[in-house]
Amino acid sequence: MQQSGFASMSWQSAVMLVLSFVLMYMAIVKKFEPLLLLPIAFGMFLSNLPSAETFSYFYEMEHWYDAGILGVMYMGVKSEFFPCMMFLAVGAMTDFGPLIANPISLLLGAAAQLGIYCAFTFANATGLFTPQQAAAIGIIGGADGPTAIYVANNLAPELVAPIAVAAYSYMALIPLIQPPLMRLLTTEKERKIKMKQLRKVSKAEKIIFPVFVAALCSLLLPSVAPLLGMLMLGNLMKECGVVDRLSETAQNNLCNICTIFLGLSVGATAKGDVFLRPQTLAIIAMGLAAFCFSTVGGLLLGKLLCVITHGKINPLIGSAGVSAVPMAARVAQNEGAKADRTNFLLMHAMGPNVAGVIGSAVAAGFFMAFFH
Repeated sequence: MQQSGFASMSWQSAVMLVLSFVLMYMAIVKKFEPLLLLPIAFGMFLSNLPSAETFSYFYEMEHWYDAGILGVMYMGVKSEFFPCMMFLAVGAMTDFGPLIANPISLLLGAAAQLGIYCAFTFANATGLFTPQQAAAIGIIGGADGPTAIYVANNLAPELVAPIAVAAYSYMALIPLIQPPLMRLLTTEKERKIKMKQLRKVSKAEKIIFPVFVAALCSLLLPSVAPLLGMLMLGNLMKECGVVDRLSETAQNNLCNICTIFLGLSVGATAKGDVFLRPQTLAIIAMGLAAFCFSTVGGLLLGKLLCVITHGKINPLIGSAGVSAVPMAARVAQNEGAKADRTNFLLMHAMGPNVAGVIGSAVAAGFFMAFFH
């Protein structure tokens, strides 16, 4: 006779259940990126229910189908299928026009990867992690869930669970984490700066750009081709104008399906007996530090460019250089609007935002070239 879930409840499961309730509250009541945070929280909730057997690692089972419903979903994470499909969907929803119109956004996107290298250096210096594990931890600073999963799968598969949960949780909590740093490092006068309207980008430029970026980055760093290739394919489908049905499917149905499966399976990896360990908690802490350093890196370069251009660039758009599209750009817009209701920074912030996606993928390729 199977033991009752109440009888087999451990303190680790109880803690993780409470944490899942907190995340659900933040998703439903506080509306912190609920499309992402709610599936993660519920996956965490289901996998920590004692005796429910909803999640086991499929590669530890005699038959893959005995891993439970969430364990079967996790196959899409482990095989890198879901991360690549999410990049396809993100590409189909992304407008690279602001980046093409304002190439200086590439610098802001690069500066906002500072946290990746800071976290890597610190994790490597502690002696608790191998260089491969330190590289996988550092990628959390890019605020790009699919890229974090991709790198962890290749360099530190044993750390996929905490890295994925940290990356996606911090992405969802951008509206909570970034604003205090933005207000701390910028003055009210800087936040009120209005930027002039971007030039119109031609259709030919928008079609050539994804092909050029995919070719250049894949030739320089072949290991990043699966991620960047899918991102640029999605964007090419959007911009070419001849496959509208495919583009719409990628933007809507494919994105929604992958979000559900990816969120549930990532949350399910946060099982109490594995998650509540000193090493895992150190990864969560370093991931938060990496995210903060990335935000600071973008803001500081934004302030420098503001001085160089004599006040033509609002430093807030530098914070959008982290890869969370379009969440980080919306936060920059909101902070600018709080300083001046007539300030509209969204399209300007989208330039560094999409540059950050490319930047984090390039950083991932760099780490994999050195450590894989």
